[in-house]
Amino acid sequence: MKNKYTEIVQELSDREITFHLIATQVLLLVIALVIGFFWFDDFSSFWELFIWDDKKIWYVGVGAGLAIVALDLLLMKMLPPSYYDDGGLNKRMFENRTVWQIAGIAAMVAVSEEILFRGVLQTHIGLVVTSVLFALIHYRYLFNKFLFVNILLLSFLIGYIYMVTENLLVTIVLHFIVDFLLGLAVRYDKQPPHEQEGKIHE
Repeated sequence: MKNKYTEIVQELSDREITFHLIATQVLLLVIALVIGFFWFDDFSSFWELFIWDDKKIWYVGVGAGLAIVALDLLLMKMLPPSYYDDGGLNKRMFENRTVWQIAGIAAMVAVSEEILFRGVLQTHIGLVVTSVLFALIHYRYLFNKFLFVNILLLSFLIGYIYMVTENLLVTIVLHFIVDFLLGLAVRYDKQPPHEQEGKIHE
């Protein structure tokens, strides 16, 4: 199954990979919109999840994001490349992108996934179920036990931070920092191709 997935990834063009990424994120936003329409009393109750003048956006969101990236990069240096083998999708996604394109991808993923999983789902069904669902949608990580446990723990951490801060902007910024910096790490990695997998949480 994993070998078949890797073959499919390698056969996709850059345009097809971009299309699938955008389509996936739009789908997540549509799902959030539909579910949120029934679960929230009105739009204002959803908008209250965004606290714009909260200093925790910077010292929790940015701080936790940088700490997660630092730990991830350290583990990438210490562990065999196979531990971070996601089938080659992250390498294909970021190796030919500009810094601004990587930032755009990270922002799109952070906004759509946090709105659905933390803003809509966790707000109504709780941390545990939402964290498991978040890990499961990262289909390619199901082929790698280390990556699956990694994304599951990350999901619980982000969910816990959201539960404590009660501000969706904190986790959006955190998610963006992680994906953007790890995307840059994949983009500028000079190792041989088979060792360039890396891990992004989109």
